[in-house]
Amino acid sequence: MNKDNLWNQIKNSLKLKNSNNALVQTWFEPTELISIENDDDGSRFKLSVPTELHRYWINEHLLDTIFLEISAIYGKPFQIEFIVDETKSNDQSSDQPSTPFNENPVFVNSQPQRPTFIQQPKNKDTLNSEYTFNTFVVGRNNEFAHAASYSISQNPGGNNYNPLFICGPTGMGKTHLLNAVGNQIKLKFPHLRVNYISSERFLNECISGIQRQQMDKFRKKFRQDCDVLLMDDIQFLGRGEAVQEEFFHTLNDFFEKKHQVVVASDRMPKDISGLEERIRTRLEWGLIADIQMPDIETRVAILKYKAERIKLNINQEVITYIARISKRSIRELEGNLNKVKMFSELQGLNITIDLAKKVLATHDDTTAMTVSEIQKMVAEHFSVRVSDLKSKSRTKQLVIARQSAMYLVKRHLDKSLVDIGKAFGGKDHSTVINAIKKIENQLTKNSDLKSDIKYLETKIHNITGV
Repeated sequence: MNKDNLWNQIKNSLKLKNSNNALVQTWFEPTELISIENDDDGSRFKLSVPTELHRYWINEHLLDTIFLEISAIYGKPFQIEFIVDETKSNDQSSDQPSTPFNENPVFVNSQPQRPTFIQQPKNKDTLNSEYTFNTFVVGRNNEFAHAASYSISQNPGGNNYNPLFICGPTGMGKTHLLNAVGNQIKLKFPHLRVNYISSERFLNECISGIQRQQMDKFRKKFRQDCDVLLMDDIQFLGRGEAVQEEFFHTLNDFFEKKHQVVVASDRMPKDISGLEERIRTRLEWGLIADIQMPDIETRVAILKYKAERIKLNINQEVITYIARISKRSIRELEGNLNKVKMFSELQGLNITIDLAKKVLATHDDTTAMTVSEIQKMVAEHFSVRVSDLKSKSRTKQLVIARQSAMYLVKRHLDKSLVDIGKAFGGKDHSTVINAIKKIENQLTKNSDLKSDIKYLETKIHNITGV
C-alpha cells in the first residue's frame, strides 16, 4: 500500500468515526502525509499542517486518536512529526475556524519560531529531550528531589541513592526529573545504556513475553542491555503477580551490578496497593524524595520561566493571578498560562488582568472543590473507575474506595446525606451514614486506611488551601 492510499484510509476512518464533530473535521482535514521514513527506532510519519494553530490543536485533542488509527492499519513502531507548511497557511487563513476559548489546546513548551514539532507516541517510551535539569524550576517543594536526581546523574550507581524513589501527586514534575536524569547521564556517560519506561509498558511487555514464550528476550532487554533503569508510574506494578516477579529479579540484578534504578510514583511504597512486601522493602532501601505542590512564590517563578521560553509578554499582576488560582498541579499552572496566551492570539488582544479573569473564570474560586473532583481523586488513588464508585458492585476494594469518597465528601464539602447519595448512583441516606461510620471506625484500627485518608486529605488541602 503506498503512502497516499494508506493516509486516505486512515483519514477516512477517523473522519467517519467523528462525522458529527465539526472541530475534528475542520482541524484535521488539511493534514497531509508527506512521507514515511524508516530509521533505527522504527518508522516516522511526516505530516504537514498549514499553521501552528492546527499543529497545537491536533497535538492536544486528536493525537491519541491518530496514533490508534495508524496502529490499527500500520502495525509497526512509529513516530509522528508535524511540519508546518507555511506555503499553505495563506490559503487556510480565510477559512480559519473560530474556536471558543474553552476549546483551546494547552501549549507545552511551545516555540512558534521552530518549523517542526516531533511528538512521540505515548506507547513508545523514549526520553523527552526538553526535560532537563536546566528547564526544571526548583522550589522548596522539590529541591530535595532535584538535588538527589542531579547527584545520581553525576555518579549513576556509585552512591547510596539506589534506588531513588521520587514520590508526589500527579502533575508535579516527577516525569520531568526522570527524563532529566536520563538526558544528563546520556550526555555525561554516553557509553551507559539508559532505559526509560512506564511500569504499564513494562507490564505489557512482560505479558507479551510470557504469551509468546520470549521471556529471554524480555530479560535481556531490561537486565543485560540496560545500565540505568528509569521507570515511571510504578504504582501500576501492583496489578500483576508475574510482572512483580520479573521486576523483583530485575531490581536484584541491578543492585548486584551496582547499576542505577530511579522510579517515580504518585504514592509511597507502603501505600501502593497489591505490591509485594519484598519489592516494597527493596524500594525503601534507597532514597525516597517527596515532591509536593509548589507554594505561591515557586508557582510565580515557574510561570515567569515558561513565559520567557515562549516569548510571552505578560505582566506581574497577571502572573500572580494565574499562580494564585492554579493550585492543583504544575500541569494546570502551565495549562492556564497557555489558555490565556491562546485566547489573546485568537482574539488579537493584549494580555491584561481582565482578559485573564475572563478566560480562567471557572478557576477563579481558589477554594472550590466538587464531589466529582473528590470522586476522581479517590478513584485514582484506589485504582478504580469513577463509574465504579457509583455502581452497585460490592467487591472489597471498591467498597472501601466508595466509602472513603463518601466520607471525604461529607467531611470537606457542604453536602447533605441525600445529595451525597445521589452523587454516588442514587444511594439512600442510610447507606451514606453507614459508609461514613465504617470509615470513622476503621480509622482507629486500620493503619493502611488511615494513611490513605491522610494522603487524600493532604491533596484536598493542597487544592483548597483549607
